[in-house]
Amino acid sequence: MKLIDAPRCPYCARVRIALAEKELDFERVEVDLSDRPQWVIELNPPDGRVPVLDDGFVLPESEVIIAYLEERYPEHALLPADLKGRAEARFIVNRFDERLGRDYYAFRRGADNDLPGKLQRLEVGHSLFTDVAYAPWVIRARDMLGVELPAHVAEWLARLEQRPAFAAEVETVRSL
Repeated sequence: MKLIDAPRCPYCARVRIALAEKELDFERVEVDLSDRPQWVIELNPPDGRVPVLDDGFVLPESEVIIAYLEERYPEHALLPADLKGRAEARFIVNRFDERLGRDYYAFRRGADNDLPGKLQRLEVGHSLFTDVAYAPWVIRARDMLGVELPAHVAEWLARLEQRPAFAAEVETVRSL
């Protein structure tokens, strides 16, 4: 299994964390987002976005990749065991842009946003699946953008940082 990856990309971080939580071995192929190689653009047209997973076939998009990993490698499950819990976790991840993503990127660009409010209202700790989906942005907001996290989010992130997969992502972000 091969992951086409970029260290600064939070979408790639989702997949790196999921792979680590599932204790799966993979080859990591890093690309420079400011100078994407043509082969990456050909792998995921039209713009060569990452992450891309090659597990005998090419699969882009972090949410799709994580869902695939969950089905293909059910051990070390990220989703809750019950049907309702799995549906709720998928719904929370599906609404990422509304709940956090848009305001994170607006904040990063210096545009009008409600990132502090979104973080204050962010419901965390629903499942490992949702933790994997949201933590990369929260880590970057704290460590790269200097955003002070609300207490409940900071406590959640501190708990996650006890897990090797999340601790490794914090180190990756701090080394950027």
